[in-house]
Amino acid sequence: MIVVVDYNPAWPRVFGALRATLAGTLGDIALAIEHVGSTSVPGLAAKPVIDIDVVVEDSDVALAIGGLEAIGYTHRGDLGIPQREAFRQPPGFPPHHLYVCPEHSPALANHRALRDYLRMNPEAVMAYGALKKQLALRFGDDMDGYVEGKTAFIVDILAKRGLTADTLADIERMNRRPVP
Repeated sequence: MIVVVDYNPAWPRVFGALRATLAGTLGDIALAIEHVGSTSVPGLAAKPVIDIDVVVEDSDVALAIGGLEAIGYTHRGDLGIPQREAFRQPPGFPPHHLYVCPEHSPALANHRALRDYLRMNPEAVMAYGALKKQLALRFGDDMDGYVEGKTAFIVDILAKRGLTADTLADIERMNRRPVP
């Protein structure tokens, strides 16, 4: 069941604890460890799962994967999103999605652009939160439908942030339901 809840002011603290663990593991390999996704935007309703991007040099992606696997993360590949390596969290960690992104990754740019726009636009936060709650009710357990339902809203914001037409088309393509 897809659950979207009102903003929880504890989310930045949860991110901070996870960030400390990741920084301790990755050291200088991590150029940045960023809180992205809906839980990173004050006031935004979200699934209660922290999204984290670990930013690395292109040449350090394999080192970061190895370091994360050493503390119990399971590498899942790019899951269809180029230049974004996904991980399953170790048992006992707070719910989160972890990604390793090279510093010039389009996925990282998209995450930052959406987060930063929403942080500066409270009216968009309210509209996006309402949309996400509506989609969660409508789609229940259908995550593909939920993601696809958010896509037009996200693409509109990313267009305002100056992402190219090709990048926007790629995002739309990646967020479409898989064809059976």
